Amino acid sequence: MPSQVFIVGTGGTIAGSAASSTDHVGYRAGAVGIDQLVAAVPALQGVPLAFEQLAQLDSKDMDFGTWARLARRVQALLDDPAVQGVVITHGTDTLEETAYLLHRVLKPAKPVVFTAAMRPATALSADGPQNLLDAVNVARTPGVQGVLVVFGGAVHRADRVRKVHSYQVQAFASPDGGPVALVESGSLRALAPWPAGDGLGAERLPLEPAAWPRVELLWNAAGVDGAQVPLLTELARREGRRLGLVVAGTGNGTLANPLEAALREAQEQGVAVLRSTRCAAGPVIGGELPSAGALSAPQARVELLLQLLMK
Repeated sequence: MPSQVFIVGTGGTIAGSAASSTDHVGYRAGAVGIDQLVAAVPALQGVPLAFEQLAQLDSKDMDFGTWARLARRVQALLDDPAVQGVVITHGTDTLEETAYLLHRVLKPAKPVVFTAAMRPATALSADGPQNLLDAVNVARTPGVQGVLVVFGGAVHRADRVRKVHSYQVQAFASPDGGPVALVESGSLRALAPWPAGDGLGAERLPLEPAAWPRVELLWNAAGVDGAQVPLLTELARREGRRLGLVVAGTGNGTLANPLEAALREAQEQGVAVLRSTRCAAGPVIGGELPSAGALSAPQARVELLLQLLMK
């Protein structure tokens, strides 16, 4: 029987370091190694663990090459019969994007658990140690599977989770449906079925960033005229890359007339378009331009990247 949880460190605030224990914003992300993070949680001592540092990034700087390496490494760990589950420490800024990417490319029969923190490791009341402990406990629980996000005592599906606050420690939520489980005093209480994942294949993600398509995120707002659309179309043409445009519309994905006209023209020229909403919750229903459903705008961008890569 597999018995080991493997922790993959990628940096983030959970590995952040500041000059003062009361400084929650003026820190350097990714400064603390995964070995130090594990050692800082006494309850993990004696738990069968292995860990490695795959990257040490502030997740605002997450990149395509790291995504590809992470997906391939996690797949290799899932294929290892000695590994019971995988935990990934990550920054909060782009966590919902990376988690959604792995949900789409993997189909894990084991748990793949993301966790993070809103306060650096040096903070007086750091939230990372408890989040890490909860994530390991979830990864060790028999029967758990799929790509999950464990944060603040809640367990979220990777395809529904969103970062909803810029500072508070309860920074993540699943607006449509809520969490799939809760972690209570180390015990897991399931509320809904575990996600399955889609299994598109981690090996299909290019290691070279230039091999990825260019997918840009636009927003509808008062006075938007769509002038960026032909500029981006020309840029992608000069680069020789496929172009995708995700637009975060107002309300039910509605778009100002000039922006919608520009997107329609781009679509006729072969540009892939996907329409999301800038609202905090709810799907995009109807309309003639393709809908991203209930995905957040950043997750819709990941979805369009994958659609273009997998063609």
